[in-house]
This record gives sequence, structure tokens and C-alpha cells, in this order.
Amino acid sequence: MTKIKAEQDGPEAQAEACCGERTYRELLVNLNPIAQPLASRRLTRKLYKCIKKAVKQKQIRRGVKEVQKFVNKGEKGIMVLAGDTLPIEVYCHLPVMCEDRNLPYIYIPSKTDLGAAAGSKRPTCVIMVKPHEEYQEAYDECLEEVRALPPPL
Repeated sequence: MTKIKAEQDGPEAQAEACCGERTYRELLVNLNPIAQPLASRRLTRKLYKCIKKAVKQKQIRRGVKEVQKFVNKGEKGIMVLAGDTLPIEVYCHLPVMCEDRNLPYIYIPSKTDLGAAAGSKRPTCVIMVKPHEEYQEAYDECLEEVRALPPPL
């Protein structure tokens, strides 16, 4: 007996087949209740571009343990957190650390996209982007927009 693959029909299957990415609105469904301030679609794209430039210069910190260690040492940068990380307890202490040290932080909708922007196949729940002269303009633009967002309650 041979197995016959079931063919996918319908507009959902065609849309999924042509572009494997989910839209910004679809990603917002999986957000944690603490994901505030949340980056807009435009700011999210700018942050991804800035992260990609920072990776080339080796100016990022990736992962909860590494980011926490360097925040405690006094390193400066923009903290980018994934809003769909579960359980929340994994990284819920990081925004408090940022507020204590006056570091800007922002949530984006997807940990998978955050990991991909950092050049990794694995999802990443937090990245710190450090300033560097090679991408200073993009960094300053992101920093300005992140600081302009209203702080969480």
C-alpha cells in the first residue's frame, strides 16, 4: 500500500505556499500581556535592519543570560524583546533591569523573526544592540523612536 499525499486546496493553502511568512497582524495574536511598549510594523522593520548591521560588526548580545550579564556590567544599547516568548517568567525581569539603568527597551511580535534577523536558525527571545559608528545613523533613528514611545504602566 502506498500513501498518497493530500493536495492542499483553497486560498489559505495557496497563500501559505507562496509566502511562508506570517503577517504582522497574525503575529500579534500570540503576544504576551506584558509586551508593552510594542513596536509598530515600520519600527519593527527598522530594528531588524539595525540588528542585521550590528551582527556584521559583532555588536549584539543574544539570549537572556548573556544580555543580563552585560546589563549588570553597565553596557549600553537598545534591548529588543520578543513578545511571544512563553513562559513569561523567562525574561520578565529584564524590563525592570532596563528601567533601573535607564536603558531603552521595546517588544517585537516574533522570537523567530528576531532570531532570523540575528542570523540564527534558532528563535531568540532577547537581543541587545550596541551602538557602533558603522550603523550609527540607523541606531540613532531606532533609539529616537523607541524613546518616543509611551512607557508601560
